Formats: sequence, structure tokens, C-alpha cells
Amino acid sequence: MRPGERLLMKVSATRAFARTAPYVIPALDRAVHRLTRGKVLLSARMLPGVVLTATGARSGRPRRTPLACVPRDDGSWLLVGSNFGRPGHPAWTGNLLKNPEAEVSWRGRDIPVRARLLSGEERARAWRAALALWPPYAAYQARVTREIRLFRLERR
Repeated sequence: MRPGERLLMKVSATRAFARTAPYVIPALDRAVHRLTRGKVLLSARMLPGVVLTATGARSGRPRRTPLACVPRDDGSWLLVGSNFGRPGHPAWTGNLLKNPEAEVSWRGRDIPVRARLLSGEERARAWRAALALWPPYAAYQARVTREIRLFRLERR
């Protein structure tokens, strides 16, 4: 574990973090990502991250969202719709349900992907992988009654 990581995990599992982080972290990530031409995500200093560009479910417009991810050995990514442990599903999950064709910015490259909502045993395996990477996801799930959505993004 890197210095400060244990403290960050502890803080990120709190309700206070869940109230403030959704407004601060994505805004900082978007700005830094834009300034570095897609090469840097601040939050990726602690967790791997992508910037997802998905078509808005209602607007039909491109929506860019910086997200933590779980990179897989097969070149795909897992995305966890935790919404920092807040009650509702994050908007990007609804966008992917309606429009699974999307794009991720990964290490400075834009990659076309197709999203698939996971269920059953595949979801259970993905959840274990997500918890191994970021244990606070368990605290997020414990705070909400909804099942946190997990998606696999595969290259097109």
C-alpha cells in the first residue's frame, strides 16, 4: 500500500466524503485531463481511471465522466456505479444502459468500447475484483439499498 492510501480509503468510506467528492473530484479530473491532453487524471494517482464519453440517455449529447476503473488482463475495464455510496445510480450508468456504444480515454488514447451490465456469477467475480482494488466499495454498498451497477467495457 502506498503512503496515504490507507487514510484515503478510510476517509473515502465516510458519508461526508460522499456528500462532497462528487462535486470536487470529477471537476478537478476533467480540468487536469483537458489541460494535459488526456494524459493525466488526478484521481488515477490512487486508482486506475478512464474518462468515459457516453451518449446522454435523454439529451443524446456526449457526456464525459472521469471514473475509477478496474483494468482487466484481457484489455477490458470494469466500471463500478457506486456514486460514492449515495442513494441513486450515477447518470453515466443510465447512459450506458440506453447507449452501450461509448469511448474511453485511457492513458492518453481514445478507445471505442461497448458496455455490458454484469449480472449473476460474472457480476460476483467483478465485484470481488473491485473490492480487491478499492475496499471502500463495500462501505458504499452497505449504505445503499440499490445494487451497485457493474459494467464491463470491451474494445470494439
